[in-house]
Amino acid sequence: MSRPREFDVDRALCQAMEVFWAKGFKSTSYEDLTRTTKVKKQSLYGVFKDKRDLFLKALALYREQSVELLNELASREAHPIRKLEAICEAALFPNEEAMRRGCLMVNSVLEFGAEDPEVNREADLMSGHVHRLLEEVIRSGQDQRLITNRLTSQELASFLNNAISGAKIMEKSGASKEHIDAVMRTTIALMAPEKT
Repeated sequence: MSRPREFDVDRALCQAMEVFWAKGFKSTSYEDLTRTTKVKKQSLYGVFKDKRDLFLKALALYREQSVELLNELASREAHPIRKLEAICEAALFPNEEAMRRGCLMVNSVLEFGAEDPEVNREADLMSGHVHRLLEEVIRSGQDQRLITNRLTSQELASFLNNAISGAKIMEKSGASKEHIDAVMRTTIALMAPEKT
């Protein structure tokens, strides 16, 4: 008979995600994880095979939480342009500490590059979810003639998704909030319908 788990796995995973987010995968030690989660190494790796397995599960949790927040914003009753603005604001970060820390998904892709298929799979899943969400909001806005029809909803969603990713990299590289806001304001302005 196996021994019952002596810790809250979901809580430990959330705490591990915060450590990886702050330090990155390579700079995070076993001691960082056990100190933060207050779970012994043997118990932690009884559930998560190793540091990499824990990291990949933390990355998946980050993706799920991010997508859930953006889905909630997209489902609100609001003008489609306001929804896009809310999604952009949520995807970026409201204060200096958050800007310094950046996006865990972007940080991980920058840390691992194109060499890690599992990390890139998580990034692709997140990007795909965000793209579909943006396309749905844009298509609805186009149907209501509240968003430009100069380009397809798919093209506009790709453009906006790319702008959000670029803004996240700008944040991580130390660009000012004013500069990032100006880029995103311009991006959203290009979604407006033509004046007749």
